[in-house]
Amino acid sequence: MSVLCLISNPAEPELDVSLVATIQHEVKGEINWLNHGVCCEIIQPTAPDPLATARALIGRSPVDAVLVPLANRRKRLLVADMDSTMIDQECIDELADAVGIKGEVAAITERAMRGELDFAAALRTRVGLIKGLNRKVIEEIRRERITLAPGSRTLIQTMKTHGAVTSLVSGGFTFFAEWIGKRLGFDEWVANTLEFDGDVLSGTVAEPIVGREMKVERLEALAAEHQIPLAQTMAVGDGANDLDMIRAAGLGVALHAKPIVSEQAAARIDHGDLTALLYLQGYAEEEFVRQ
Repeated sequence: MSVLCLISNPAEPELDVSLVATIQHEVKGEINWLNHGVCCEIIQPTAPDPLATARALIGRSPVDAVLVPLANRRKRLLVADMDSTMIDQECIDELADAVGIKGEVAAITERAMRGELDFAAALRTRVGLIKGLNRKVIEEIRRERITLAPGSRTLIQTMKTHGAVTSLVSGGFTFFAEWIGKRLGFDEWVANTLEFDGDVLSGTVAEPIVGREMKVERLEALAAEHQIPLAQTMAVGDGANDLDMIRAAGLGVALHAKPIVSEQAAARIDHGDLTALLYLQGYAEEEFVRQ
């Protein structure tokens, strides 16, 4: 049995009653609004391919459609990417901007996130290009340029309130991940460590690199440690280095993701914010924890 979730961006609610009625007429099932204008679920649709039917009817409207199993719907473990997922930026690109090479570094970042470059090699190259950056400048960038993604804190606080374990596993840097992890309330954070010579970047990153393999390994290790079946886990990310954990999780979510990720993830969110992950689990707006 399954649930068809229809989700729009809460900042610009675009999910109207007529669209939901049109979709329900074709896919059948029971309508249940989780947040009027933002999210509606259609429980146990009986059409042969309700997801394809819904997406065809949605067309170009800014509404996401995701089909999720009813079983194990509320997850007990969340593993999340950081850059361009829990925050709006790619931290390495912002660091590069401080030395006037954002375009060059961002182009490498984009190719790595699309799966066109080896992640570890691309990371070492980019870190090498920002050698000499002062720690105070990095602190200023962290304080002034890094913004939390919409819905990020609500997602973490709601899942934690309902007993879930939350882990921030980033191919970025501990310098940012610890700060973001604490602000959002994650139970733990894992990321790469920038190396310094005194107060300036040495142009190197400590081994081993937190990349594609380590992300899925952390998901599996946490599930085993807390005795959580993989069916009760969720992973979210946007880049190619997130793909293995997204595939391994009980529900893997591609959030505003690169094509290689969106095409292979079980759930694809192109329009909604991070609260979409709560709607996918069946949380209604009144259950959200906003702090």
